Amino acid sequence: MSLTLDENSATYQIRAYQPGQIQVNDQFFVHSIIIAPEKLIDTWAPQMIDELKCEDLAAVIELHPTILLIGTGHTLQFPKLEIYGDLINYGIGVEIMNTHAACRTYNVLTAEGRNVAAALLIK
Repeated sequence: MSLTLDENSATYQIRAYQPGQIQVNDQFFVHSIIIAPEKLIDTWAPQMIDELKCEDLAAVIELHPTILLIGTGHTLQFPKLEIYGDLINYGIGVEIMNTHAACRTYNVLTAEGRNVAAALLIK
């Protein structure tokens, strides 16, 4: 079997996910986070999709990603458009998916060198 070297140069990489827990590098989180290749925000307030407000995504605008992945917890749920509409006005593409899919997609995009951020709700 042939193995391929992981050449992901992102400082912050998601190593594992299970409902209620995200592992970034060697650290485990049991609360929601925002992650980008060079920045980790581990004091993000909303824990579930019903708690998400427009102002909770202001930190994402400061990161200037090309795309934001919003992980909505264990199941796929769509927030109201007005919650993330400002991001689109700033030229940030938004993809909504469950948190497990968002973690996988984040890793793929960072390995490709893409300018991505993920707002990952834990519940």
